[in-house]
Amino acid sequence: MIAVREELDFYLAAFEELQKPDQPAWLRRLRRAAIDRFGENGFPTAAHEEWKFTSVAPIARTVFRRVEHPPALASLPFPDLGCPRLVFVNGHFSRALSRPPDGVTAVSLREAISRAPVEEHLARYARGEHNAFTDLNTALFTDGAFVEIPRDAVVSEPLELLYVTAAEGEPVVTCPRTLIVAGRGCQARFIETHRSLGEGVHFTNAVTEIVAGENAVVEHYKLQQQNSRSFHVATVEGHQDRASSLHLENLSLGAALARNDTGSVLDAEGAECVLDGLYVASAGQHVDHHTTLDHARPHCSSREVYKGVLDGRASAVFNGKIIVRKDAQKTDSKQTNKNLLLSEDATVNTKPQLEIYADDVKCTHGATIGQLGEEAIFYLRSRGIGREDARSLLTYAFASEMLGRISFEPLRSGLDALLREWLRNGR
Repeated sequence: MIAVREELDFYLAAFEELQKPDQPAWLRRLRRAAIDRFGENGFPTAAHEEWKFTSVAPIARTVFRRVEHPPALASLPFPDLGCPRLVFVNGHFSRALSRPPDGVTAVSLREAISRAPVEEHLARYARGEHNAFTDLNTALFTDGAFVEIPRDAVVSEPLELLYVTAAEGEPVVTCPRTLIVAGRGCQARFIETHRSLGEGVHFTNAVTEIVAGENAVVEHYKLQQQNSRSFHVATVEGHQDRASSLHLENLSLGAALARNDTGSVLDAEGAECVLDGLYVASAGQHVDHHTTLDHARPHCSSREVYKGVLDGRASAVFNGKIIVRKDAQKTDSKQTNKNLLLSEDATVNTKPQLEIYADDVKCTHGATIGQLGEEAIFYLRSRGIGREDARSLLTYAFASEMLGRISFEPLRSGLDALLREWLRNGR
């Protein structure tokens, strides 16, 4: 307990170091309230129901450092998707590596902090009262992305928000923050990518808030492909207006420990939300997905499909919650979680939840955990395919369904190649 207390004190001290007199008063109040709650509650433990199967002790007991001056990189060794992008290195905006889009506001959050939409929306949806890591991000973030899509704009190319952590030597912590405000009737796509540069230990604590205005159509793909010594904790929270459409897809392929909290509040009639996810883990990786679809108004619909593939001694958690408020009549919601275990040592804890307070709704949920069927393997082997190739083909067929839901072909094909590589070598 003493060691954990010392690390808690490190974050409290880091907060005091980051206080700037030129920060807006509203932001100082948000930060102070967040760090006070974090200081009081500390890191979650197994006694917290939402963290029952995920221990964050490795994070709490590691001495991380903030990076005030990230390395100046001339290029990045990652695939270029060919679309506009904002790049952040160790939590700091890199103007040299970025290609901002035309026709929309896409800037460093630090630069935009005094703009009215930032004050109106920042920290209004991803709230820290029940998530210590969200509070920690609100208290300590120094930069991130702010994107505002004008009313009725149709943005043809997606925007990539690339967060790179370069960690060598001492462990590094970053707290990137993203705020996306999609105006009425607009259409836009986003790719939020988290990658490691080097094999050093690092901790990413990310928060993304997405505001979908009336009749807006927004797609957000989050890809986490960090190194095997990293810790990744992230929150993606949407807030939807009338007849808006929000598609959130979460792709988790890396990190020693990954936790993703994803959800949306359908806060006006006719809103629809799609949550999709794919997690692939092997060796001793642990990946945890908690999702919440909050139907706050009537005549809204949601669909959710999460799939996991686990090999070796990997472990996973899926907790999917659908909330239907008292006045949210005519809700139509469906949730599915499917898990494929490729070894006897892999484990999954899955918990679908329905909280329904209305009486005229249509809600279903289901979860499965299984292994590859011997009959299907035998069928492929009878046609001249070796056993390992047959297992890879069946596993690929199971997982690739989620990639097919990605509308941007360069991202889809790149992930397809990563999945095939994992089936060949990563297991």
